[in-house]
Amino acid sequence: MDGKTNEITIYDIAESAGVSVATVSRVINNNPQVNKKTRAKVLKVLQEKNYVPNMNARSLAIQSSKIIGILIADMRTAQHTEGVYYVEHEFSKKGYSCLIYNTSSDPDQQVQYIQLLSQRKIDAVVMMGSIYQNEKVKAAIDTYIPSIPVAMCNGYIQGDNIYGVVSDEKNGVSDCVKLLADKGRQHIAFIYNYKTPSNLEKIRGFEEGIAKYNQHGTKLLVQTDNSGDAVSETVEKVMKEHPETDGIIFSEDYLALIGMNRLCTSGHSVPKDVSVIGINNSKYSMYTIPPLTTLDNMLYDSTLISVRSILQVLAGEHTTKKLMLSCNIVERSST
Repeated sequence: MDGKTNEITIYDIAESAGVSVATVSRVINNNPQVNKKTRAKVLKVLQEKNYVPNMNARSLAIQSSKIIGILIADMRTAQHTEGVYYVEHEFSKKGYSCLIYNTSSDPDQQVQYIQLLSQRKIDAVVMMGSIYQNEKVKAAIDTYIPSIPVAMCNGYIQGDNIYGVVSDEKNGVSDCVKLLADKGRQHIAFIYNYKTPSNLEKIRGFEEGIAKYNQHGTKLLVQTDNSGDAVSETVEKVMKEHPETDGIIFSEDYLALIGMNRLCTSGHSVPKDVSVIGINNSKYSMYTIPPLTTLDNMLYDSTLISVRSILQVLAGEHTTKKLMLSCNIVERSST
């Protein structure tokens, strides 16, 4: 005898049943979120394989650590840092501690941090931003944390244990174009930084808004780097090469703050010459000169719903897999 066994594992059951490991785990733990047909299929395989759960491992697994993992791509991004604050604050009120990892926007590094979280005894994971909405993260969740609930703020990936809250930024940006068009702005630019799923939705909204509300005007789509100098130089270049530009929508508030500063220092009056709109409704937007018109993408609500979803899942309750929030324009003096 070489000491090896042919013990059936939960992974064998999942493969035979054609479902995820998370689904098998839910069936074993009698979670009500599994539909009857899938439950019956898994139970049949469990019986055929004579599967016996490892009770020692199971008892360890069901003990709550009261620790939540939070992933954020860049701690320097004000919006996501603010979101982390809300998430941590809400969980702390329920007696949870939070473990926060700064993963970068590189999917390979995001995978490494998900694997790292799997080695820690955590109850759930919250991912901040659409930057995690990619195939490598999906595969990592399925591989390393298939039974741990995952909530995504302003993002969603299809998965048995994944819950998402998405802001309708596409229609929100389209409404921003309408606001500018209603004010007589005909030459509108959209300036963005990263090509995240969120920003791509904003770009779609911009193009649809132009087609619907500004058919006789012009549009300009410009990508910039994330640094202050790069944003400032981009705005300067736009105004030199396209001096007719009379409206600019920025993909984030902090880009708009830098852009307004460059417009003013280069002799352009906001909003007399150029109307400016940001996105996020950050706490700084009302303190600029002039105060910034911004699209509120419901960050606070998104984080509250994400926390609520996690708590409901941990309590064995049903919760919505994906929820979309409408965005509202907060109009101030920059338009």
